[in-house]
Amino acid sequence: MHEPQPALPRVLGLRDLVLFNIAAVVGIRWLAAAAHAGPGSLTLWVLAAVFFFVPSAVAVSSLTSKFPEQGGIYVWTRRSFGDWHGFLCGWCYWLSNLFYFPNLLLAGIGMALYAFGERYIALADNRGFVTAASLAVLWVALLTNLFGLRIGRWTENVGGLATYAAGLTLVVLGMTVWASHGAATQLTLAPEWNWDRINFWSQIAFAFGGLELGAIMGGEIRDPARTVPRAAWISGLAIAGFYILGTLAILVVLPPDRVNILTGLTQAGAAAAGRLSIPSLAPLLAVLITAGITGQLGAWLSGSARVPFAIGLDRYLPPAFGRVHPRWRTPHVAILTQGAACTVFLLGMLAGESLRTGYQLLVDMTVITYFIPFLYLFAAAIRHGMRAGAVSGLVVTVAAIAFSLVPPAGVESVWLFEAKLLGGCLLLIGAARIAFYRGKRLRE
Repeated sequence: MHEPQPALPRVLGLRDLVLFNIAAVVGIRWLAAAAHAGPGSLTLWVLAAVFFFVPSAVAVSSLTSKFPEQGGIYVWTRRSFGDWHGFLCGWCYWLSNLFYFPNLLLAGIGMALYAFGERYIALADNRGFVTAASLAVLWVALLTNLFGLRIGRWTENVGGLATYAAGLTLVVLGMTVWASHGAATQLTLAPEWNWDRINFWSQIAFAFGGLELGAIMGGEIRDPARTVPRAAWISGLAIAGFYILGTLAILVVLPPDRVNILTGLTQAGAAAAGRLSIPSLAPLLAVLITAGITGQLGAWLSGSARVPFAIGLDRYLPPAFGRVHPRWRTPHVAILTQGAACTVFLLGMLAGESLRTGYQLLVDMTVITYFIPFLYLFAAAIRHGMRAGAVSGLVVTVAAIAFSLVPPAGVESVWLFEAKLLGGCLLLIGAARIAFYRGKRLRE
């Protein structure tokens, strides 16, 4: 059996990985969505941390110590359940991220424009501006990582710091408003246990997803068996605090029904700055959000590119994916392929209503594929003796998959929705099977 032999320089230390995790995991958009759901989401954050984050941190830490090489979740699955399952896990992880990047870009650009003020909000509807800005952020994040993590890690470092600075700014503003004006929301911590809230609980749980991303670059981390677990716990505490305190700060400034689920953070920041007569904070938040989105995109681009790189080394994907640039020592083919695919998806999404609808259908069809790698993550942890916490994470993952099958409000035909979603997932898995056997024949 051919084993991946990472030929990439080990440049990431503990500080780099902690900031990488923060850049990858923390989603500013989750704060607004949680605040819009009401104060009960504070309790849901705690439950998600206990039943999903802690098990995932334990699983990632333990599996990295056992299998510290390049490829992370792909290698763990392949070692635990065989080559086909490893390939399927890596295939789903990679594709689900490719479809996620354009949405991340558009959400980030929208939040930044909102933070700059009313005169700039109209630009969010300007297709040319949004396209140019999104592509600029995408290729800045990509090119810095193409030239190697010695350069690219600073995109993630700055992004992690900027994201956390935006959250801390909001928390300080919220606490100041609370002390001087009182809270805009009655803070009752008991969540509403109806169907919508249970569905939303699974979404909050997966806001903690991403700790596995840094471990994928195990071949580029100094002493990964020791560094990855330490970084997971340090960044995990910081991330949990960010989500809980950030959501609380928004609720202090705005009642839930006034929180926009997309731009809630900047909306709350602007409202707090207005009450405290500090108008200059709005542009600062816009800059921090833009830097944070660039860092988050860079983290996911660089991390997820290592999956096809590892599969290419195993020759289940074309060997070009496993090539390392002779000068920059990066998996340049995998990175550039990701950049090209994201550019196509982004342009297609912005090209017109018909293509945008088709893109959204493609996203809907790949929702479940995002959760498949987590099934493998926790199953591998159980197989290697980490049963108690991994079972909890596995239950949350299965619940999230089940909830993703529930059609959203406004769907005209439930049966057509289910047929498209399940049919699309089967199509992607079928494509994975074909690609796997093609690679297997070439290896023989």
